Amino acid sequence: MYIAMLTRIRNAAMARKAGLKVPYTRVDLAIAQELVKAGYLASAERKGRSVKKIIDLTLKYDDAGAPAIAGIAIRSKPSQRIYRGYREIQNSRQGYGKYILSTPQGILSNSEAKKAKVGGELLFEIW
Repeated sequence: MYIAMLTRIRNAAMARKAGLKVPYTRVDLAIAQELVKAGYLASAERKGRSVKKIIDLTLKYDDAGAPAIAGIAIRSKPSQRIYRGYREIQNSRQGYGKYILSTPQGILSNSEAKKAKVGGELLFEIW
């Protein structure tokens, strides 16, 4: 589940780790690649074979040593799913953050979902 991966990323960033490894799932890899495109992670690679697949994540820091990820907030939970149409998708943190959505076209950020005119489940917010 992507919630466990996000928690590991948040904890590793607070501990100033260079990188981390998480168990592989297709959804987690798609989310990690979206975070790389948005500039919150330096890299995300799938490694290993069959049962031993992992995702190797490299965290990104600025020149002062502060992590690129200031915060992560889970919006849609198993107990309460949140869905948004493309017209209802807003900017996160006055444009300084991103919403990540699960859409029929895959995992997309709020700006990409608006551009593609597709809605979906609002997974989390990152800034």
